[in-house]
Amino acid sequence: MKKKTLLLIIAVIILIGGILLIGKVFMGEKPFKDLRVSDISSVTVELYPPDIKTVVNNDEIKELVDILHKVVVYSQDDSYTEYNGQAVIFNLLNLQCKCNT
Repeated sequence: MKKKTLLLIIAVIILIGGILLIGKVFMGEKPFKDLRVSDISSVTVELYPPDIKTVVNNDEIKELVDILHKVVVYSQDDSYTEYNGQAVIFNLLNLQCKCNT
């Protein structure tokens, strides 16, 4: 009886772990969900082509943060390196970083 109970518990743990793993893969994650406007000191946007770089003004940072709150990342994707079109790169700078160096 003890052996069957132990096997059942192990099977349930494996099943729950599998469900959580599959859920994470298909649900994605929101890496910017806790981002605040006060966390960002400046933002630059780069467009390739035509190789243009611009700075986002402070009034537009709040709008950008609202959009980033909705961004969902499902998995790493490097397909942009093989894409024929335009790349847009956002650089967020935080001068208030409390990094351990």
